[in-house]
Amino acid sequence: MGNEDNILQKNGTSTPKTGYSQELKRTLTMKDLVIFGLITMLPIAPTQVYAGASIASFGMAPLVYLIGMIAMFFTALSYSKMSQEFPIAGSAYSFVQRGMNPHIGFLTGWLIVLDYIIVPGLLVSFSTLWLSVVLPDFPSWLLIIVFVGLMTFVNVRGIEVGKRVNQFFLLGQLTLILIFLICAIKFVFIDGHGTGGFSLSPFWQSDKIDLKFIANAASIAMLGFIGFDAISTLSEETKDPTRTVGKSVVASLVLIGLLFMGQGYMASLAHPDYANLDADMGYFDIIREVGGDGLYYTFIIAGVICVGISNALTVQSAISRVLFSMGRDKVIPFSGFLGKVHPKYKTPANASIFVGVLSVFVGLFISLETLTRLVNFGAMSTYMLLNLSVITYFFFKKKQRSNFKHLIGYLLFPLIGFLVIGFIWTGFDTLTYVIGFSWLAIGLVIVAIKSKGFKEVPPALKGV
Repeated sequence: MGNEDNILQKNGTSTPKTGYSQELKRTLTMKDLVIFGLITMLPIAPTQVYAGASIASFGMAPLVYLIGMIAMFFTALSYSKMSQEFPIAGSAYSFVQRGMNPHIGFLTGWLIVLDYIIVPGLLVSFSTLWLSVVLPDFPSWLLIIVFVGLMTFVNVRGIEVGKRVNQFFLLGQLTLILIFLICAIKFVFIDGHGTGGFSLSPFWQSDKIDLKFIANAASIAMLGFIGFDAISTLSEETKDPTRTVGKSVVASLVLIGLLFMGQGYMASLAHPDYANLDADMGYFDIIREVGGDGLYYTFIIAGVICVGISNALTVQSAISRVLFSMGRDKVIPFSGFLGKVHPKYKTPANASIFVGVLSVFVGLFISLETLTRLVNFGAMSTYMLLNLSVITYFFFKKKQRSNFKHLIGYLLFPLIGFLVIGFIWTGFDTLTYVIGFSWLAIGLVIVAIKSKGFKEVPPALKGV
């Protein structure tokens, strides 16, 4: 976006690039965005998935994380390119809307809604599950209401408040990770337990690695990286978004990948016998093995709080901005309500409250298995469309294909991203497809009605 566009945004008028007036408050820096991305992907996420990944990969969970990071890297590059071109709050909804077609863009937004709108409830449900290990008689419904109420309050008050909360929780998680790594290093290298020293087995076992292994590893790990794209929903609250948003997306993905691999490697050295791990609590059991009961219970409590508040907070923040973006385009039901900005706090407060109410319902009444199916279908479908939008917009519409750099950046890399995600997408079970395509069918009906038979587009897209 040029200097002229930046001046127009500061004055609160519409820009030629987006077609929207600047309503949200621009305060975020690249550091804030990277922290937001890290919190959304959750630095202590191995507590959730390490044991299952280790069992499925013959003890090579660190390699699984590495493959997942590389596989997701191509989609991160696509988000980076589109966020530079269209620094708008709607993320993939806005990118596909402008890169491919307004109606396909709506369906992309509809898929994001399927993905992210239920994640806060899913995360709070995970928290209540973990808390039951420590406090089996604690009423789960009360925890759900308290956690959702806190994150909704913070999101309504403004991104500045959310930024400080994110910084606090990131520091807390990194401190816990450091303590675990120190304990694991002492356990293995000083006390001589586990492997008793360095080992390449967590990263390489030649007799077990083939194309099938790599494909399965990617399908396991990529789901753990869902969330890096949420950074792009903050474009309209970021200083100099065309320069910082894309870099932050890629940086957060790489940093979280390194954190996952470091934790996974030390856990593998401390407990090389992956076959006897409990799929749900295996990582916590390793924490207890290397750090004792104190670290074990600290991690569980931290997991409950970080997942139930900070992780859910960033996800709610992201989806509320997508709903706000779709609401101001008047393409979804209740657009007048969802597309409004709070007059004092300059936040999409109505959308945040809506997500909060829905999160309570989701957390109380929908099973974790069903929620996971919905999230996976929505996320992977969105990523595929986003990669296609890069090819459509840059390679075909703008015809940027005159040199090798264009061929790599606007065709090869997004095509790889599409094919990798597409492979994961083909591995869902039948019920996931039934639920996912049913949701898409509802979206088709809505967009057909709102666009009067696919003939009209949102006012902001006219002439764009």
